Amino acid sequence: MKTYRYPKETEWAELLRRPTKDATELNATVADVLRQIRQRGDEAVREFERKFDKAQLTDLAVSEAEMQEAEALVGDELKAALELAHRNIYTFHAAQRFEGRKCQVTNGVTCWQRAIPIERVGLYIPGGTAPLFSTVLMLATPAKIAGCSDIVLCTPPDSEGRVNPAILVAARIAGVNRIFKIGGVQAIGSMAYGTETVPKVYKIFGPGNQYVMCAKQQVSLHDVAIDMPAGPSEVEVLADDSAHPDFVAADLLSQAEHGVDSQVLLVTTSEALIPQVEAEVERQLALLPRNEIARKALEHSKIILVHTDDEMMRLTNRYAPEHLIIETRNYGELADRVVNAGSVFLGHLTPESAGDYASGTNHTLPTNGYAVAYNGVNLDSYLRKVTFQEITPEGIRQIGPAVERMAAGEQLDAHKNAMTLRLENL
Repeated sequence: MKTYRYPKETEWAELLRRPTKDATELNATVADVLRQIRQRGDEAVREFERKFDKAQLTDLAVSEAEMQEAEALVGDELKAALELAHRNIYTFHAAQRFEGRKCQVTNGVTCWQRAIPIERVGLYIPGGTAPLFSTVLMLATPAKIAGCSDIVLCTPPDSEGRVNPAILVAARIAGVNRIFKIGGVQAIGSMAYGTETVPKVYKIFGPGNQYVMCAKQQVSLHDVAIDMPAGPSEVEVLADDSAHPDFVAADLLSQAEHGVDSQVLLVTTSEALIPQVEAEVERQLALLPRNEIARKALEHSKIILVHTDDEMMRLTNRYAPEHLIIETRNYGELADRVVNAGSVFLGHLTPESAGDYASGTNHTLPTNGYAVAYNGVNLDSYLRKVTFQEITPEGIRQIGPAVERMAAGEQLDAHKNAMTLRLENL
């Protein structure tokens, strides 16, 4: 990690830039796969599964026999951990339920909202080097609470055509309806367009590599809604001289091991902390099985030394991190000044990995600075707020003349007439 000492504010924009890649070739590759999925359905899906996942599939759907086999393969301790995490995720998201109130805006005019679940949602769960069974709980649990009637899940199989058993067990716990052995761009295309086997969904959720993210963005232009724009995972740690160097290093590495394009940031007011964290990063890095991945991520990660808490918070809100960990003695005060972040972890005993798995908050979050305008997945992500209004004769008298004048002013005579007829009918 490169260290920057007391950078001027005019240098922040360049300093906080995320790693970028030329997406021209990526966009073209993804568009071709999506086009073939749309045109050829299951045939194209099987072809791309052979090409990308090296899997020769007869059935794309996970069978009940495979579900039962997964139950036998997952140990009791992991099942218990999944159940505990599910309980906490359920509790946190259930507390977000919307209660609409009828509002009489003026005499005779009543308006209200009702939260209605999206009927069919699609969840994408990465497999690859890190099968994210925790993400199954994060995405399916609020979908179930919201009342989505059809929860479809796609996840890549291994070369033998098998899905990671913990993903299947987590899907059962969280209440997924249908599971398909499809990965990557072909999974996104299948859920966006529908195939002979996979139903078309109305909104797609879930993380993935650059190909998956590109596919989600492309299908969202015309065919289906998505949870949010997202990219490589990231964390920012704020620390002062009270921070534990080993905790800080572990928090940085826990994000760096996600992928070579992940980015981690340490912003601190303590110069003495920097060499201690650097030494701990090296010590802990050597012990990680995924140390090569983490090491590459650290190459474009940074340590930034600033003068004051105020400077630290202004820089943080400029960066808008996906995950923000505040490891300072006055973390409560700094938390009140957070404006742009996906999820915030407070104090020395609250690692980002707690939110990734079992504290109850959702780990599907905006990256790449999108936290300035987007929030992470929550219960509302699976709902639509439909508005209702009811007008009585008194209400027509109250607002009718204003509606007529405004419609006439916009030269929309049919609008005016719709109200005029009702006023005359009174």
